Amino acid sequence: MSEEAKKSWRLNRQINISVIIQLILLGSLILGSWINLQRQLYLLQRDVSVLLAGQEELEEKIESLWSKSISYEYRLKAIERNVSETEIN
Repeated sequence: MSEEAKKSWRLNRQINISVIIQLILLGSLILGSWINLQRQLYLLQRDVSVLLAGQEELEEKIESLWSKSISYEYRLKAIERNVSETEIN
């Protein structure tokens, strides 16, 4: 009985060690995945910030072009009026 008890105890001990090793590996995989996810979220946040800054710059340029186009439109209308008045006289 002592031989069988020793073998079964060793078998249980080996299973317990393998379970502990598997749990440690699983924990390290979970931790590694969490760290990787945090890094990906940081990169995504940085990319979104860069995109927002670029969008603001683009909006400023579009507003500037819009105001210039309005001023050019008024200038053209004034020139057209002057040309038409000159042709009439």
